[in-house]
Formats: sequence, structure tokens, C-alpha cells
Amino acid sequence: MNPTPIVFFAGDYEYLHREICALGHLEPGEIEVRNFPDGERYQRICTDVANRDVVLVGGTINDDSTLTLFDLASELVKSGAYRLSLVIPYFGYSTMERAQKPGEVVTAKSRARLLSAIPRASRGNRVFLLDLHTEGITHYFEGAITTRHLSAGKLVAQSARELGGSNFVLACTDAGRAKLVESLANDLGVHAAFVFKRRLDGSRTEVLAVSAQVHGKIVVIYDDMIRTGGSLVNAARAYKEAGAVDIYAITTHGLFPGDALDRIRRSGLIRSVVCTNSHPNATAVSEGCGDFLRVVSVAGVFWGDLLG
Repeated sequence: MNPTPIVFFAGDYEYLHREICALGHLEPGEIEVRNFPDGERYQRICTDVANRDVVLVGGTINDDSTLTLFDLASELVKSGAYRLSLVIPYFGYSTMERAQKPGEVVTAKSRARLLSAIPRASRGNRVFLLDLHTEGITHYFEGAITTRHLSAGKLVAQSARELGGSNFVLACTDAGRAKLVESLANDLGVHAAFVFKRRLDGSRTEVLAVSAQVHGKIVVIYDDMIRTGGSLVNAARAYKEAGAVDIYAITTHGLFPGDALDRIRRSGLIRSVVCTNSHPNATAVSEGCGDFLRVVSVAGVFWGDLLG
């Protein structure tokens, strides 16, 4: 039995697949993908995986990506994979991770159940997740699949130090992220801050106060995910009004749909943003935006655990 894992990718994650293989000199697997005239997808595992440790890098950035991940993973097990490891850098569906009204579909749970239904490899299935918006999502996976919730905390800390130097305030967009930011701030030896907000309606919030002294300080805002950037801009405005001299932002998952990144830049409140490449769109939107967005790789976060 060859102990070296074979690494495949699904959907738009070829770039991360390539980086993980390069880090550990791992063997890349080959998949043939094409579409029939009616849009149906043809997929074929071209690399022999019988009695091999197999890694599949893919995301759940939309339903199509999730189904592609499920289909390929199921076939890899059917083809004889000794162990299956799913690397999911960005687990979507965080908006619907719990029901607030009767009859609402908790999509995060149903998608976790779907991936839990992948046939079991002889040595088992594992799923590696990164900086989940809600930690409880790991409990949505069922059966024999093993979940590993990894953190990009070291990348965040390193980026924060590069942006803020030795004397800055690590902040978050609301009190809901205060515990995580406080832990990171303690590790860095800096003060933490957050804003108190009141929700006005389904789409608007009002900032009531800032929790810490930021006057004359550099503020680095961390949020696990940036989508439209509305919460980020509102928080940055509150810190600026409280006297912050420079404001930067760091996120693990930079989604930036539409012109979200441009709107963040046009606000004039944030000097630059750092995000990881956990979501394919982060790298795509970074092209042509100069130094405003810097993308760092999460390949190293997954690589060490995959060999365990």
C-alpha cells in the first residue's frame, strides 16, 4: 500500500489543490470533466485510487459545487480509496445555519447530512473545515464521518502584526465575535475592541458604542467572513469617529460578491484588506485592485493535518 496521498480537486479549487500538492510533494490526481449539450456533467476518475489514501479539495460555495463534491467523493470511495479526506476551505450556507421561523430549511444541516451520506472508505472518511461562521455546524455531520475544525488564527495574527506593528487595537464588527477577537488579541499582546449594535430592521443596524479606547490608535478589524462589507464599513465608521487614525481589515473568507470590494474601498475608511484564498472569488477580485486586497494561502493550514 502506497502511503502517499493522492490529491484531487472539485470545481474551482484547482489553485489550492496545486498549492497543497507542492507543499508536501503529494501526487495530484486526474479527473476528466465535460458537459453534455443539455448541461449534464460527465465526470471520470482517471487516476487509480485502489487502496490509496485520497484527498479531495472542494468547496460548498454554491449547490453545484456541493453536488460535484458529493459525486466525486462517492466515486472515489467506490473506486477503492483506502481513506477519504474532504478539504472544504469554505463551508457555505452559514446564513441558514439555524431556523428562526417555523418551516425554515436549515440548509447548513441538510448539506452536512448530504456529505455524511458519502459511502465510507475502508479506513473512514474525514472532513476538514476552516473557521466556520458557527462552530456548531460540525455537529450537523452524522454517522462515521470525522470532522476537523481548523483555524487560520496564525495567518490572521501574522497579518495583523504586519499591518498594525507593535501597538494597535484588534477589533471586530460586533459583540458576537468579541470572544474570538479577544483570544487573538491576548495572543498578540494587544487590546481588543468591538462595537455595540442595535438592529433596526432586516437589513439595517445602528452602532451604539465602541467598547475600547481607540483614539489615536491603528485599528485592525477581524471578521471570519466578508460578504457585501456592510457590517465592516459600519464598524470602521464607528472606530474612525472614535478617533482611530488608520483602519485595516482581515478576514478568513473573502466572498466579495458583485462590486462589494469596490464599495469597501470607496468608503474611504479602510486602508487595505487581507483575506485568505479559502473562497475562489478572493483571488479573482484581487486582480486589478492594486495593493488594496492581499490574499494569503491556507494550503499550509490543511497540509499538516492531512498527513496525520
